[in-house]
Amino acid sequence: MNYKKFLNFYPDFPIKGVNFVDIIPLIQDKELFRALTDDLAALCSTPNVAAPEARGFLFATPMLYAPHIAVENVIPLRKKGKLPFAKDDLVQVEIMKEYGPDHVYFRRSDLAASKPNGDTIELTFFDDILATGGTARGLALGLNAQTLTIGGKEYKVKVKEFVFLVEIDDLPGRERLKDIAPVKSLIHVTEK
Repeated sequence: MNYKKFLNFYPDFPIKGVNFVDIIPLIQDKELFRALTDDLAALCSTPNVAAPEARGFLFATPMLYAPHIAVENVIPLRKKGKLPFAKDDLVQVEIMKEYGPDHVYFRRSDLAASKPNGDTIELTFFDDILATGGTARGLALGLNAQTLTIGGKEYKVKVKEFVFLVEIDDLPGRERLKDIAPVKSLIHVTEK
């Protein structure tokens, strides 16, 4: 399906020089949204999907219901103050967004709920838009730095792939991520 035709673009939002890609029309039709989330889930080759708020959540969690797809767990990546946590459970990651630095958090216990593959917990990093790649790169490096002990066995966390709803092809996002893992995108647009 040509999902690109449902997108809206807003120049100079939220700041001058940024061409905002509005994905909200994709959630305004039940059948369109169902087809879209099924197609996104088909791009995921791991059962564990790490997704930052807020728009990453809109598409990642419905992937759990996609037919014949292996997505079994969504790991939330949230802003400060949004995740309750036990002692030593919360991990802070600094990221560089288009608008400046920020911090995102995840819980080690959410990673521990993932399905391992051998001695690795493989993740699909999913987000709505790939622009400069700062958010995805920072979070992937933070996730890849984790080692978990589950049932007495150690597991290394590894972002196996990046999946995006929309990729802005003439921005450097893909280039910034390819040394970490392959990048897959459902919709491709250009900034200009």
